[in-house]
Amino acid sequence: MDSGVIRQIPLFSSLSESDIKTFLKVSEEYYCQPSKVLLMEGFQNDYFYILLEGEVEIIKSFGTPDERFLRISKEGSLLGEMGKFSQDGTHTATCRSLTDCRLLQVPFSWLNATFSRHPEMMFDLMRLYCSRLENSENLTIKDLHEKNQQLTQAYNDLKIAQAAMIEKEKLDQEMKMAANIQRSILPKSLPSFPGLDFGALMIPAKQVGGDFYDFIVLDDHRVGVVIGDVCDKGMPSALLMALSYSSVRMEALRNHSPRDTLRAVNRHLIQIDVSDMFVTLLYGILDCETRRFEYARAGHPQPLLLDEHHRSIPVPISYGLAIGISENIEIDEGSLVLPGGGSLILYSDGLSETIDDLQSSIGLSETCSALLNAKELNAQACCEQLWKTAAGSGVESLIKDDFTVVVIKSEDGFGNNS
Repeated sequence: MDSGVIRQIPLFSSLSESDIKTFLKVSEEYYCQPSKVLLMEGFQNDYFYILLEGEVEIIKSFGTPDERFLRISKEGSLLGEMGKFSQDGTHTATCRSLTDCRLLQVPFSWLNATFSRHPEMMFDLMRLYCSRLENSENLTIKDLHEKNQQLTQAYNDLKIAQAAMIEKEKLDQEMKMAANIQRSILPKSLPSFPGLDFGALMIPAKQVGGDFYDFIVLDDHRVGVVIGDVCDKGMPSALLMALSYSSVRMEALRNHSPRDTLRAVNRHLIQIDVSDMFVTLLYGILDCETRRFEYARAGHPQPLLLDEHHRSIPVPISYGLAIGISENIEIDEGSLVLPGGGSLILYSDGLSETIDDLQSSIGLSETCSALLNAKELNAQACCEQLWKTAAGSGVESLIKDDFTVVVIKSEDGFGNNS
């Protein structure tokens, strides 16, 4: 096969001749007739396709009463490559041929090896994915935006009409799907290190939100801790949240310092037109042996540190600008040590502002101190109890912003060295 055909695909255009030769060596041409299912939603493959000739259709919930057509992909398209980045490695839609097709079957092992040599390709792939969304290749998201605008303008007039009720039901179903996708991005498990107890909780104010958190295990004794908040709520912030989450995870593995990580993420977001949206971020590296937490803060609420008696320990802060606003951002850097029996709490303003509104005489520090004073509560239980407190005895409608909290508790006898 002529290597020029491969170079016409934007993702591979910058590859060396050696990379292209390896690519062609490990790939296999594949031919199929119309109506051939190439990739099945919910299943895993160790390869993806490049469509060289023909057309295929992308279908959601294939073979069920909820089956829905998403789009038609033509020659030059990549098929199934995003399965590599899903939480469980499965495809999120089904791909079926519409015409006679000629494809190239490419193993993910080649993509993994190429990413290790050209890590910028991973970001190019994520940008390609975001471009698909922005250009309405994903008709589900496009339909979601259009219906959301229509309902915003005409909901009060049309809410009693049957047509509007049908549209609203469809919108709710798609929003639930988006919420499930967003929840799948967040960590499925918490870190496990001797002498430390981790907890985390994120509750969106709407079905989808802009808050996120992550734990990135860097080696056998260091873990990166991330908490972020995209301005506004709803689908636009959820899309930017997914992009920010992926960028932080990618850059945290490439940069040694939290500050450099945030600066690199900022460069990524500046290159993408995110209009008036921005992201506040706090990223730190916790040494689980010394309990030292070195962090960088870009416009995000400062950490809350409590000692073994659950009293607040002052944390020096300086000015920090949110990510995505300016090419040259100011970042607040800090370092603290988690004392034995103490706790470190990272949170979004959905927690602090709600506590201020509901309990004007009791601040966030006092609220956290009272909860953490209960020895029987582990870190996860503390997160859940903070949510109950912020929700105002179960009145969740009082929450005006996404709620996110990360709690790290240190056992007695650890973390006393500085």
